[in-house]
Amino acid sequence: MDVIRNVAIAGASGALGSPIFHALLQSDLFNVTVLARLSSQAQFPAYVKVIRVDYISVPDLTVALTGQDAVVSVLTTSAMETQIPLIEASVKAGVRRFLPSEFCANIGNPKAASLPVYHSKLAIHEVIQQQARDHPHFTYTLIRNGPFLDWSLAYGFFFNLKGGSTPFYDGGDRPFSTTTLATIGQAVVGVLCHLKETQNRAVFLQDLVTTQRKMLAIAQKVAPDRKWTPTDVSTSDMETMARDKYANGAICMEASMGFFCRSVFGEGYGGEFQEVDNKLLGISLKTDADMEELMLGVIPDSY
Repeated sequence: MDVIRNVAIAGASGALGSPIFHALLQSDLFNVTVLARLSSQAQFPAYVKVIRVDYISVPDLTVALTGQDAVVSVLTTSAMETQIPLIEASVKAGVRRFLPSEFCANIGNPKAASLPVYHSKLAIHEVIQQQARDHPHFTYTLIRNGPFLDWSLAYGFFFNLKGGSTPFYDGGDRPFSTTTLATIGQAVVGVLCHLKETQNRAVFLQDLVTTQRKMLAIAQKVAPDRKWTPTDVSTSDMETMARDKYANGAICMEASMGFFCRSVFGEGYGGEFQEVDNKLLGISLKTDADMEELMLGVIPDSY
């Protein structure tokens, strides 16, 4: 398969899209084009080509994607269906590699796949796999990275940064894989540099495998004056709550977090990746010292 030169990215201004966008630029390997909504107010460097598109118009998207070798979609979960016209246009425009907005837990695991919060991503799998079967020039890669390490620390997903009562999911001892936003950006570059090895499959990456208890121990080391009181929370109960809310039309952040926690911390849900593609993608593991540095970057802000 030929080398990728021209890369279009959708969702480049988001919390994850921005690090991926900058990783593509900083690699100095690609000509990067940003796809932006007609109504978007996001700003990009003057030297970057920005094309305003109607995301529901396949003809409009096809014109925008003509000449592109790869498309990286970092559209939000609420915009998953928007990817269907984007995929169709990519096929029509001759795009050779598509990276959908996956970037999540191991939803190849049957238990994780059963959680409704991931069903929109799985629906995209069906579309993209069928297009790859029907059009041999069109290929895809799914990236799975577990919870975003730095983002989750900053927003208190792993424990309460302010101290006091903090949830330990299913005891806080279950190992899970987790990855920083910057490393995910590095992985996207790695995929586009290893087309054959990453063709039509999921790739897995992680900065480290840890537990809530280990993370809290590091937090106590960097903030010794702060005290935490862990409280055991059942991810099974969280899933039940989340399913009830979804069934009643309450598709809210509380419910979604219930599903996310179940996929990361629940027994048998694949939260700890058994095999990863770090070596292929040029990604090294982080150390406890790296974790301390990340903690120091977020804990002072919570006072």
